[in-house]
Amino acid sequence: MKIAIHHFKNSFSERWLSYCEKNDIPFKLVNCYSSDIIDQLSDCSGLMWHWSQEDPKAKLFARQLTYSIEAMGKKVFPDSSTAWHFDDKVGQKYLLEAVSAPLVPSYVFYSKKEALSWISKTNFPKVFKLRGGAGAINVKLVKSKSKARSLAKKAFGKGFGASGRTALFYNRLWKFRKNGDFSSFIGIFKGLARLFIPSDLEKFHGNEKGYIYFQDFIANNDSDIRIVVIEEKAFAIKRMNRTGDFRASGSGILHYLDNHTIDKRCLLAAFEVAIKLNAQCLAFDFVYNECQVPLIVEISYGFSMLAYDLCPGYWNKDLSWVEGSFNPQHFMIENFINSLKEEDTVSNRK
Repeated sequence: MKIAIHHFKNSFSERWLSYCEKNDIPFKLVNCYSSDIIDQLSDCSGLMWHWSQEDPKAKLFARQLTYSIEAMGKKVFPDSSTAWHFDDKVGQKYLLEAVSAPLVPSYVFYSKKEALSWISKTNFPKVFKLRGGAGAINVKLVKSKSKARSLAKKAFGKGFGASGRTALFYNRLWKFRKNGDFSSFIGIFKGLARLFIPSDLEKFHGNEKGYIYFQDFIANNDSDIRIVVIEEKAFAIKRMNRTGDFRASGSGILHYLDNHTIDKRCLLAAFEVAIKLNAQCLAFDFVYNECQVPLIVEISYGFSMLAYDLCPGYWNKDLSWVEGSFNPQHFMIENFINSLKEEDTVSNRK
């Protein structure tokens, strides 16, 4: 058994590599961007690659590479079931509806005529989203039919920049106001430059257009609940909204949840959906409707690596609580190794 790992700085791979080195797990560094990546994997049992939604090259081929490696009979993290819908809110809408998950009511249209007809009949406010973007990028509160019509005309006209330049700048400004450190100060200038210089994502993929996506606005939430399920373990945080904003994602204002502060309904829903989707790792964002029922806003296999290090413990699938610090990326690689061992056992029996 040998694990192939694509490594880059500040990704999950840093902890995967340290785990392998500490536990004498055979591994091989590979480059998923190389044309001969399939050959590189010939002597490996599986691949682990933490690819990002912010990497335009990965978005071009990561899913296709994953399918291809699985066709070779090799394991991948994240696998197809875990990541085909990554950074694709439209795909998530269909998927979560298909498994009867408690999703915030969501709507997508592929013609301006249908979109405008729906806008004329529905109530506002609604939340407008592009299919991609993290940290509340490309997410807007639409308070009126006239604003929604304007967005629809743009969606079926010139479209929207995929990286949300203005939103990115305000994200950097928010971080400086919250943290006030030198790094966030420099970030403001980078954000200003980005207002005029297109990102690689925009250069590679062009504008987002040809569809429009809305979700119901769920009022009276000052936060969301983020639950990460890594197979049979889960951990959770509460993310507070930014000041004067309805969005919690990207705020950086976190409260770490334990067995006394968690809503067990969120845990149960997260485990249930993760099992239905056969996912190795999924992060779920929950808000509460007017009846205080938790609903899923969106899902993602990826999450900030450092943000969860202060979690006070985790839950097992039976909701038993395990107190103490842990390493989520070690959960990932331990599960991956176990899946490879199980595959070897099945092969040997044959």
